[in-house]
Amino acid sequence: MKILLSNDDGYQAPGIVALYDALKTIAEVEVVAPEHNNSAKSNALTLHSPLYVHQAANGFRYVNGTPADCVHIALTGLLGYRPHLVVSGINNGANMGDDTIYSGTVGAAMEGYLFGIPAMAISQVDKGWGEIEAAAHKTREIVAQMMAQNLVAEAPWLLNINIPNMPLQALRPLKLCRLGRRHAAERVIVQENPRGEAMYWIGGSGAAKDDAEGTDFHATAHGHVSVTPLKVDLTDHDNLGHWAQTASRLAAAGSEPSQR
Repeated sequence: MKILLSNDDGYQAPGIVALYDALKTIAEVEVVAPEHNNSAKSNALTLHSPLYVHQAANGFRYVNGTPADCVHIALTGLLGYRPHLVVSGINNGANMGDDTIYSGTVGAAMEGYLFGIPAMAISQVDKGWGEIEAAAHKTREIVAQMMAQNLVAEAPWLLNINIPNMPLQALRPLKLCRLGRRHAAERVIVQENPRGEAMYWIGGSGAAKDDAEGTDFHATAHGHVSVTPLKVDLTDHDNLGHWAQTASRLAAAGSEPSQR
């Protein structure tokens, strides 16, 4: 079993170190992760500047790029083999609801999925790395169970997993969930630099808006490990019929001679 491990917090983050130590007991694990923190980089690829790969003293390889860059170059030539599973994390903080759109942790896992490899993004609910060893152990349990049931050998899938910051014995069982929703983000923070120019800082995430039973917010709030299967298709299938009629009207209007 060969696992490619990446993250968005950087190769020195406690989350990826703990996860490597846990997973290496059940698989052959190779780390290719960003050199620096790349949170909220989503699926961004670096196309207009070169990427460099270096190796740390502990054997981890790190890249001066995004999480998706790391997985992309690993799978297109750096590794020289095709891993069975791509794991991204453990992230320092939750990736639930709308967070998944922006998350570099999810972006790294999604890059593996786009290459046809099963992938999972792992996050802790609260920042600060509290109970990180428990989260790493729980992830190893999940991966081992999937290996035992031959789920890794099947068609590619993409899972988003959030683990409460709790001791291992206190964690409640896995719960399959849908993504919740957040309120709009907080207001932008405006400051003045020493030259008198305005600086803008993106505000914090909004509070949970849809945290009803069945969502990842609800599950983790009650001590469960939330598991949400994701897909890449952004097509609004429910409204294709509506937009087909609208497109027909627009096409008809565009074919009429203009009236002046």
